[in-house]
Amino acid sequence: MKVLLPKNFDELVEKFNQNLKKFNQIHSLTNYKNIKPIVEDSIKGLEYVTRYPKVAIDVGSGAGFPAIFLAMILEHTSWHLFEPNPKKAAFLTYVKVNLALKNVIIHKEKIENGVKFKANLITSRALMSAEKLIEICSGYYDEKSEFLLYKGSNASLEVENLDARVYNDGVRNYVLIGGLNVG
Repeated sequence: MKVLLPKNFDELVEKFNQNLKKFNQIHSLTNYKNIKPIVEDSIKGLEYVTRYPKVAIDVGSGAGFPAIFLAMILEHTSWHLFEPNPKKAAFLTYVKVNLALKNVIIHKEKIENGVKFKANLITSRALMSAEKLIEICSGYYDEKSEFLLYKGSNASLEVENLDARVYNDGVRNYVLIGGLNVG
């Protein structure tokens, strides 16, 4: 998918960065000091998605990587961020309001405890194995849904039993999984 950044993208990223720095002083959400590589990593994954999603889910959203940056770009996609950690969910809620991200919905729970709905795209960054993630997302996807997983060096081994494509940019493995049977 071609990635087009909105005109106010850099401004939103800077606002996000200021919010993160402020929260990090008290809550230690992440140890990243330079947000630029995180933003680039987050949006790079969109290049591999095959179609524009109407509904997307991010599992284990943490401090908002990649979901917040993807929501800034895919403004017409309804983004559901699942984050059970109260401090991280509070941060995500603050960011959503502060950046006026009307397309973001925060779920303060584990995805497996949520009310099921279908998503066109499910993302996750270094949360758990691909097979386990697919398992806990049961009920949220169908055969047309895609999973975009941000993985480390063991990505190919992790998805060897799945119909997945692994894209490597020299730093990160982006795993795209689609066409899962939901029988």
